[in-house]
Amino acid sequence: MRQPSAGRTPPSDPVTGDLRAAADATLARLVGDPGARLRTDQWRAIEALVVERRRALVVQRTGWGKSAVYFVATALLRERGSGPTVIVSPLLALMRNQIGAAARAGVRARSITSANIEEWDAVRAEVEAGSVDVLLVSPERLNNPDFRDQVLPRLAATTGLLVVDEAHCISDWGHDFRPDYRRLRTLLAGLPPGVPVLATTATANARVSADIAEQLGTGADTAEALVLRGPLDRESLRLSVLRLPDAAHRLAWLDGALSRLPGSGIIYTLTVAAAEEVAAHLTGRGHRVSAYTGRTEHADRQAAEDDLLGNRVKALVATSALGMGFDKPDLGFVVHLGSPSSPIAYYQQVGRAGRGVAHAEALLLPGPEDEAIWRYFSSLAFPPEDQVRRTLQVLAEAGRPLSLPALEPLVDLRRSRLEMMLKVLDVDGAVRRERGGWTATGVPWEYDAARYERVAAQREAERQAMRAYAASPGCRMEFLRRQLDDEEAAPCGRCDVCAGSPFGPEVEPAALDAARGELARPGTPVEPRRMWPSGLPAAGVDLKGRIPAGEQAAPGRALGRLSDIGWGNRLRPLLAPGAPDAPVPDDVVDAVVAVLADWARAPDGWASGAPGAPGRPVGVVTVGSASRPRLVRSLGERIAAVGRIPLLGTVEREPGAASAGRGNSAQRVRALNGSLRLPPESAEAVRAAGGSLLLVDDFTDSGWTLALAARLLRTSGAGEVLPLVLAVQG
Repeated sequence: MRQPSAGRTPPSDPVTGDLRAAADATLARLVGDPGARLRTDQWRAIEALVVERRRALVVQRTGWGKSAVYFVATALLRERGSGPTVIVSPLLALMRNQIGAAARAGVRARSITSANIEEWDAVRAEVEAGSVDVLLVSPERLNNPDFRDQVLPRLAATTGLLVVDEAHCISDWGHDFRPDYRRLRTLLAGLPPGVPVLATTATANARVSADIAEQLGTGADTAEALVLRGPLDRESLRLSVLRLPDAAHRLAWLDGALSRLPGSGIIYTLTVAAAEEVAAHLTGRGHRVSAYTGRTEHADRQAAEDDLLGNRVKALVATSALGMGFDKPDLGFVVHLGSPSSPIAYYQQVGRAGRGVAHAEALLLPGPEDEAIWRYFSSLAFPPEDQVRRTLQVLAEAGRPLSLPALEPLVDLRRSRLEMMLKVLDVDGAVRRERGGWTATGVPWEYDAARYERVAAQREAERQAMRAYAASPGCRMEFLRRQLDDEEAAPCGRCDVCAGSPFGPEVEPAALDAARGELARPGTPVEPRRMWPSGLPAAGVDLKGRIPAGEQAAPGRALGRLSDIGWGNRLRPLLAPGAPDAPVPDDVVDAVVAVLADWARAPDGWASGAPGAPGRPVGVVTVGSASRPRLVRSLGERIAAVGRIPLLGTVEREPGAASAGRGNSAQRVRALNGSLRLPPESAEAVRAAGGSLLLVDDFTDSGWTLALAARLLRTSGAGEVLPLVLAVQG
């Protein structure tokens, strides 16, 4: 589709009905059905955009046809000489689906994302030449300095329609708030008069809808935004909750039920570790599945999506990385191995299934680890005021842009949390992203503590609602619809409460034995730190570049990950804040011994005889613990006794040393550097032993305590230092 050429006869006046006929014809091409006709609300939204040039918010269930609204509107606007449509879309999977859908409607779509950097110049040229009808951009592009300063002004001046897809992300009341979406307020305010704007979502309750509608009105000289909300029932979905005794039963149930679930689908987990663990077990049991997480490489993600679309796998075992906008109309089931923290997020994810089939299953299998995982993610909220003020002070005093690695040694926040905070401050006008980093603008800024507290309270209310959903004696779909303020919510007649479920809790004994064996298998690698964090000299720590080989820890082992569904469930209560400090339990010791035996026999283990393998450990050293000294000490003693090697001592913290906290790597190294010590008698024992040592601790998160302790031991005369911990965070 191209802009109309000079001399072309303009279309008839829309009041004649020709516009509706043209809209229906475009829809027919889009869906491949000559008899397709627009729904009443679809046409009302298109009419508002094309004829009235209004701003509109469409809140409709997944599969209703929100994308049809903007593709049909684009076709009509382009036929009438408007500039290209710009769609702000949050996920690459969603963009790929949208580009294919646009082509079916005769609409040429291109994208500018982190995945096609080499195409950006060509795409920009095509947009300027008028040969692109739809340009899809990720919200992160909106504040990329080059894109913001060079591309965005031209787009704003020539855009014929702006579409904000998955618009709940624009509201910090929404379940999936993304600071980059707030940059849209600037873009909205800069649009020329009469440019229509469409926001779409399936997961916005009344509060979120009001927030989005208010932001749509930013800078607009048109009437109040049109809001079209429809009923959110999903007639094809049967919702069920299945409570099982433990993780082994849940994994065994999934193993037995997977082949009976209709078509192909998605198995959602709450963590990357769980997704990888479940995918590996199901693959080993003969099922065709693939893992799909934020850790999956881009090419592998695309291949996994293609395999699911082509029904070459039964399921993707995925985190929320596979979420909004993934479009497979015949997806037959969604199983959640663990509860999302929000019923609105849950509704969004189960909405992937049953879009183009008469029946689909959505099953929730909650687990005891859910609460701990929710607590972890809730700890990543907006930072307290003192940390925000410190960041603004550092930027103001720098006098130049500071990158995230340069900021980290000076601000005690992890990189992901620091970046999120800076994006919020950017939207608020207090900082600005420039080439080379971030700068303070000097604009006065107020810490809105009351709002942040209200958002935190809202998140807790959502978690409580998710608990209530799993335990509800009433209709499941009605519960979710009420959470989304659907005024037409009523019992669905399909869910396990309304009509019963064909899926019971029974599991095959062989499947249960296999699951127990998988989950009981101990051991996970602990990769050592190889490089010092950037910017340490600026923080007064004279360490930089690669850690010398003679000061590094060797690769280590952990009994399990706190986020997995096997040993994680056993270790979380043991290591939880406030848990009583007691000697290590016997079953944990037995599992640690099994880890040591497997480690010794590994291709790079000390019993392998491989070149470069570490020698057999000649002693054990523990890491001093402020919160669990009895646990760590007893673990070191038990390992030494089993291995018939001496316990040589403890790496201690200097009295009064600052806590390493849970901040970023640079701050942890700064706190730990110089604060660890080896008492003289322990140092002498290490020098006398002279060989490889096991370095024992209860837990590792960043790996820096192990790295600094290993450096101290090696410079004190130890050979290889082999970290051994009960748990890792990831």
